[in-house]
Amino acid sequence: MKVVISLSGIFFEDATRIKQMAEVLEEIAKSYGLYIVTGGGKIARERIKIARALGANETICDYIGIAVTRVNAKLLISALRSAHPEPFSAYNEVAGAGLGEEARISVMGGVSPGYTTDAVAAILAEYVNADLFIDVTSVDGVYDADPRRYPEAKKYDKLTAKELVALTAKEELKAGSRIVIDPVAAKIIERSRIKTLVIDGNNPRDILNAVQGKHHGTVINPE
Repeated sequence: MKVVISLSGIFFEDATRIKQMAEVLEEIAKSYGLYIVTGGGKIARERIKIARALGANETICDYIGIAVTRVNAKLLISALRSAHPEPFSAYNEVAGAGLGEEARISVMGGVSPGYTTDAVAAILAEYVNADLFIDVTSVDGVYDADPRRYPEAKKYDKLTAKELVALTAKEELKAGSRIVIDPVAAKIIERSRIKTLVIDGNNPRDILNAVQGKHHGTVINPE
Protein backbone atom coordinates (compact mmCIF):
# COMPACT_ATOMS: atom_id res chain seq x y z
CA MET A 1 0.00 0.00 0.00
CA LYS A 2 1.30 3.46 -0.95
CA VAL A 3 0.49 6.51 1.14
CA VAL A 4 1.15 10.14 0.21
CA ILE A 5 1.06 12.71 3.02
CA SER A 6 0.92 16.49 2.65
CA LEU A 7 2.36 18.06 5.80
CA SER A 8 1.40 21.65 6.56
CA GLY A 9 4.30 24.03 7.13
CA ILE A 10 3.03 24.72 10.65
CA PHE A 11 4.65 21.46 11.75
CA PHE A 12 8.17 22.72 10.98
CA GLU A 13 8.45 25.57 13.44
CA ASP A 14 10.50 23.80 16.11
CA ALA A 15 12.77 20.77 16.44
CA THR A 16 10.64 18.93 18.99
CA ARG A 17 7.60 18.87 16.75
CA ILE A 18 9.66 17.76 13.75
CA LYS A 19 11.16 14.90 15.78
CA GLN A 20 7.72 13.77 16.95
CA MET A 21 6.44 13.85 13.40
CA ALA A 22 9.47 11.93 12.12
CA GLU A 23 9.01 9.17 14.69
CA VAL A 24 5.44 8.56 13.56
CA LEU A 25 6.40 8.65 9.87
CA GLU A 26 9.15 6.09 10.49
CA GLU A 27 6.58 3.83 12.12
CA ILE A 28 4.19 4.17 9.18
CA ALA A 29 7.00 3.46 6.70
CA LYS A 30 7.62 0.05 8.28
CA SER A 31 4.36 -1.19 6.77
CA TYR A 32 3.57 1.19 3.89
CA GLY A 33 5.32 2.89 0.99
CA LEU A 34 5.49 6.50 2.18
CA TYR A 35 5.80 9.76 0.28
CA ILE A 36 5.83 13.14 2.06
CA VAL A 37 5.32 16.65 0.67
CA THR A 38 6.21 19.53 3.01
CA GLY A 39 4.49 22.92 3.13
CA GLY A 40 6.02 26.34 3.76
CA GLY A 41 3.97 27.61 6.70
CA LYS A 42 4.39 30.88 8.55
CA ILE A 43 7.95 31.55 7.36
CA ALA A 44 6.91 31.20 3.72
CA ARG A 45 3.99 33.58 4.22
CA GLU A 46 6.24 36.12 5.96
CA ARG A 47 8.80 36.04 3.15
CA ILE A 48 6.07 36.27 0.51
CA LYS A 49 4.61 39.31 2.29
CA ILE A 50 8.02 41.00 2.17
CA ALA A 51 8.42 40.11 -1.51
CA ARG A 52 5.04 41.64 -2.36
CA ALA A 53 6.00 44.82 -0.50
CA LEU A 54 9.11 44.96 -2.70
CA GLY A 55 6.99 44.68 -5.83
CA ALA A 56 7.42 40.99 -6.65
CA ASN A 57 4.70 39.39 -8.79
CA GLU A 58 2.80 36.27 -7.75
CA THR A 59 5.04 33.85 -9.69
CA ILE A 60 8.14 35.19 -7.95
CA CYS A 61 6.31 35.00 -4.63
CA ASP A 62 5.41 31.38 -5.40
CA TYR A 63 9.07 30.55 -6.03
CA ILE A 64 10.02 32.12 -2.71
CA GLY A 65 7.43 29.93 -1.00
CA ILE A 66 8.70 26.86 -2.88
CA ALA A 67 12.22 27.54 -1.60
CA VAL A 68 10.94 27.52 1.99
CA THR A 69 9.05 24.24 1.44
CA ARG A 70 12.29 22.64 0.28
CA VAL A 71 14.10 23.88 3.38
CA ASN A 72 11.36 22.24 5.45
CA ALA A 73 11.83 19.06 3.44
CA LYS A 74 15.52 19.10 4.40
CA LEU A 75 14.61 19.61 8.06
CA LEU A 76 12.31 16.59 7.98
CA ILE A 77 14.93 14.45 6.24
CA SER A 78 17.40 15.45 8.96
CA ALA A 79 15.06 13.91 11.54
CA LEU A 80 14.35 10.71 9.57
CA ARG A 81 16.55 7.61 9.59
CA SER A 82 15.23 5.94 6.45
CA ALA A 83 14.56 8.72 3.94
CA HIS A 84 16.33 9.53 0.70
CA PRO A 85 19.11 11.98 1.64
CA GLU A 86 17.88 14.85 -0.54
CA PRO A 87 14.37 16.22 -1.20
CA PHE A 88 13.07 15.52 -4.69
CA SER A 89 12.06 18.36 -6.99
CA ALA A 90 10.20 16.42 -9.70
CA TYR A 91 7.58 13.67 -9.69
CA ASN A 92 9.50 11.37 -12.03
CA GLU A 93 12.56 11.58 -9.78
CA VAL A 94 10.50 10.28 -6.84
CA ALA A 95 9.01 7.42 -8.83
CA GLY A 96 12.36 6.56 -10.39
CA ALA A 97 14.17 6.41 -7.07
CA GLY A 98 11.65 3.99 -5.62
CA LEU A 99 11.44 2.86 -2.01
CA GLY A 100 13.97 0.36 -0.76
CA GLU A 101 15.16 -1.14 2.52
CA GLU A 102 17.53 1.74 3.27
CA ALA A 103 15.27 4.55 2.04
CA ARG A 104 11.63 3.78 2.76
CA ILE A 105 10.48 7.42 2.70
CA SER A 106 10.60 9.94 -0.16
CA VAL A 107 10.31 13.64 0.68
CA MET A 108 9.72 16.63 -1.58
CA GLY A 109 8.65 20.26 -1.29
CA GLY A 110 7.05 22.57 -3.81
CA VAL A 111 7.50 22.09 -7.54
CA SER A 112 6.21 24.98 -9.62
CA PRO A 113 4.18 28.23 -9.28
CA GLY A 114 0.42 28.39 -9.36
CA TYR A 115 -0.62 25.95 -6.66
CA THR A 116 0.13 24.87 -3.11
CA THR A 117 2.00 21.82 -1.86
CA ASP A 118 -1.38 20.13 -1.33
CA ALA A 119 -1.68 20.07 -5.12
CA VAL A 120 1.90 18.79 -5.39
CA ALA A 121 0.99 15.96 -3.02
CA ALA A 122 -2.21 15.17 -4.94
CA ILE A 123 -0.28 15.04 -8.24
CA LEU A 124 2.38 12.87 -6.63
CA ALA A 125 -0.33 10.53 -5.31
CA GLU A 126 -1.71 10.19 -8.82
CA TYR A 127 1.77 9.75 -10.34
CA VAL A 128 2.79 6.88 -8.05
CA ASN A 129 -0.71 5.31 -8.03
CA ALA A 130 -1.07 5.79 -4.28
CA ASP A 131 -3.83 4.03 -2.38
CA LEU A 132 -4.35 6.87 0.08
CA PHE A 133 -3.69 10.61 0.20
CA ILE A 134 -3.69 12.32 3.61
CA ASP A 135 -3.72 16.09 3.93
CA VAL A 136 -2.34 16.85 7.40
CA THR A 137 -3.28 20.35 8.55
CA SER A 138 -3.81 22.37 11.71
CA VAL A 139 -7.60 21.91 11.58
CA ASP A 140 -9.58 18.69 11.93
CA GLY A 141 -11.12 18.51 8.47
CA VAL A 142 -12.83 20.46 5.70
CA TYR A 143 -15.23 23.25 6.70
CA ASP A 144 -17.53 25.52 4.74
CA ALA A 145 -15.49 28.48 6.06
CA ASP A 146 -12.20 28.96 7.92
CA PRO A 147 -12.97 27.71 11.47
CA ARG A 148 -10.09 29.79 12.83
CA ARG A 149 -11.93 32.93 11.74
CA TYR A 150 -15.54 31.75 11.87
CA PRO A 151 -16.36 29.65 14.96
CA GLU A 152 -19.78 28.80 13.51
CA ALA A 153 -18.24 27.16 10.42
CA LYS A 154 -19.70 23.76 9.53
CA LYS A 155 -17.41 20.74 9.35
CA TYR A 156 -17.94 18.03 6.76
CA ASP A 157 -17.33 14.45 7.89
CA LYS A 158 -17.64 13.19 4.30
CA LEU A 159 -17.53 14.81 0.87
CA THR A 160 -17.44 13.52 -2.67
CA ALA A 161 -14.56 14.76 -4.79
CA LYS A 162 -17.06 16.67 -6.91
CA GLU A 163 -18.41 18.43 -3.81
CA LEU A 164 -14.86 19.29 -2.76
CA VAL A 165 -14.19 20.89 -6.16
CA ALA A 166 -17.33 23.01 -5.84
CA LEU A 167 -16.42 24.02 -2.29
CA THR A 168 -12.86 25.10 -3.14
CA ALA A 169 -13.70 26.83 -6.42
CA LYS A 170 -14.51 30.06 -4.57
CA GLU A 171 -11.09 30.21 -2.89
CA GLU A 172 -8.55 32.81 -3.98
CA LEU A 173 -5.33 31.10 -5.05
CA LYS A 174 -2.40 33.40 -4.33
CA ALA A 175 1.16 32.72 -3.21
CA GLY A 176 1.10 31.76 0.46
CA SER A 177 -2.65 31.02 0.49
CA ARG A 178 -3.81 29.54 3.78
CA ILE A 179 -6.59 27.20 2.65
CA VAL A 180 -7.18 23.60 3.69
CA ILE A 181 -7.15 22.23 0.13
CA ASP A 182 -6.54 24.42 -2.90
CA PRO A 183 -8.71 24.19 -6.06
CA VAL A 184 -5.96 22.53 -8.10
CA ALA A 185 -5.55 19.79 -5.49
CA ALA A 186 -9.31 19.28 -5.43
CA LYS A 187 -9.43 18.78 -9.21
CA ILE A 188 -6.55 16.29 -9.09
CA ILE A 189 -8.29 14.37 -6.30
CA GLU A 190 -11.45 14.29 -8.42
CA ARG A 191 -9.79 13.00 -11.58
CA SER A 192 -7.42 10.54 -9.88
CA ARG A 193 -10.18 9.01 -7.74
CA ILE A 194 -7.76 8.49 -4.87
CA LYS A 195 -9.30 8.22 -1.42
CA THR A 196 -8.34 11.34 0.52
CA LEU A 197 -8.42 12.23 4.21
CA VAL A 198 -8.08 15.71 5.72
CA ILE A 199 -6.98 15.51 9.36
CA ASP A 200 -5.51 17.52 12.22
CA GLY A 201 -1.84 16.68 12.75
CA ASN A 202 -1.24 18.49 16.02
CA ASN A 203 -1.03 15.05 17.63
CA PRO A 204 1.29 13.21 15.20
CA ARG A 205 -0.01 9.82 16.37
CA ASP A 206 -3.30 10.70 14.70
CA ILE A 207 -1.56 10.37 11.33
CA LEU A 208 -0.77 6.72 12.05
CA ASN A 209 -4.35 6.24 13.23
CA ALA A 210 -5.64 7.74 9.99
CA VAL A 211 -3.54 5.37 7.88
CA GLN A 212 -5.08 2.54 9.87
CA GLY A 213 -8.60 3.86 9.28
CA LYS A 214 -9.18 5.57 12.63
CA HIS A 215 -9.59 9.35 12.48
CA HIS A 216 -11.93 12.28 13.14
CA GLY A 217 -11.23 14.21 9.96
CA THR A 218 -12.99 14.54 6.62
CA VAL A 219 -13.15 11.70 4.10
CA ILE A 220 -13.12 12.65 0.40
CA ASN A 221 -14.64 9.78 -1.57
CA PRO A 222 -14.27 9.42 -5.36
CA GLU A 223 -18.06 9.18 -5.80
